Amino acid sequence: MKIFEGKRLYIKSWCNNPEQGALDQAMNLSGLPFTYHHIALMPDTHQGYGMPIGGVIATEGVVIPNAVGVDIGCGMCAVKTKLKIKDIKTHLIDIVLKIKEVVPVGFNKHKEGQNEILNVTEMGGNTICCREYENAAKSIGTLGGGNHFIEIQKDEEEYIWIMIHSGSRNLGKQVADNYNKIAINLNNKFYSVVEKNIELAFLPIETREAKNYLNEMKYCVDFALANRYLIMKRVLKIFQDIFYLNGGQILGEYGFDSPKDNGIINIAHNYARWENHFGKNVIVHRKGATSAKAGEIGIIPGSQGTSSYIVEGLGNKESFESCSHGAGRAMGRRQAVRELNFEDEVKRLNDKGILHNITDKKDLDEASGAYKDIDIVMEEQKDLVKILVKLEPLAVIKG
Repeated sequence: MKIFEGKRLYIKSWCNNPEQGALDQAMNLSGLPFTYHHIALMPDTHQGYGMPIGGVIATEGVVIPNAVGVDIGCGMCAVKTKLKIKDIKTHLIDIVLKIKEVVPVGFNKHKEGQNEILNVTEMGGNTICCREYENAAKSIGTLGGGNHFIEIQKDEEEYIWIMIHSGSRNLGKQVADNYNKIAINLNNKFYSVVEKNIELAFLPIETREAKNYLNEMKYCVDFALANRYLIMKRVLKIFQDIFYLNGGQILGEYGFDSPKDNGIINIAHNYARWENHFGKNVIVHRKGATSAKAGEIGIIPGSQGTSSYIVEGLGNKESFESCSHGAGRAMGRRQAVRELNFEDEVKRLNDKGILHNITDKKDLDEASGAYKDIDIVMEEQKDLVKILVKLEPLAVIKG
């Protein structure tokens, strides 16, 4: 961990070489009158809107929509099967094609609303979630684009795992944009000391607007979880239909099973919630960072074609009990398309025998060369998490 002197609070960074843009944003956060104790940067940190991706802050008396981000509740889920690589190797292409048939990707969604959509009647009619309900019903069980993915992976004992990265789809963006605009208007109206250009407009926690935001944010977090679970359910059915038509079960025993989640590990990385740190109840904002309480099971994915990890949190107080949400970008999307070599990136994946999504130069924005080295990221946070399982990709589905 490196410590930087901020404007009012210290910045504690588990990224040994944070990019200047992310550090500048952390400096802005450190000078706010309501940020608490210190600013924490995870090893995957990079510049975002207002607050760095891979940033963690605690606030007193306010919530900051831009410190949560637009894909509210985005996160990971993973499940271990009792299949081994020898069982599925000849079926891998068929599995990928079938997944693409049942899980819309990119901007695509279902033609009809899905029954798994969460009820919004308790929220009242005048909310973004109610307004977007019909679209959300068609979007649940869809992957999205960008860095979202479905991966078929193997562990070191060659058991097959399925991992999913997806969020609240357009619903979270609509909620985030709406309340960020409200925060900007309120801050302008009351002559806030927070400069407009740093993009950190806030909502005082006692206001109706803040309460509405927290309520709708929670719905988006729950929606994102339901979205991942529905995708996982449909992917597992494909495996079940191919390998166990005669009644066998695809899911085995897990060392960290829980009755609630039926063996599926889930962790979100874009949200704010009340927590107690350093003796005070505060609102912790995790933007591209995940909770890593002592004993908490989490997921840290690599980039396309690299290792991912199932981890156990160590409860490090200095990180607000948090860790990275992935490898983190090393270059922007346009920069990656301009500068990465298409043939080199494809060869890297082909040499590993991975079914991948790099089919055209425009896909280089999600090539592994656009991301930080996951091994370095894991080394930098060895005081935040303990590695339980190392996973290697076999096939990647992306938007």
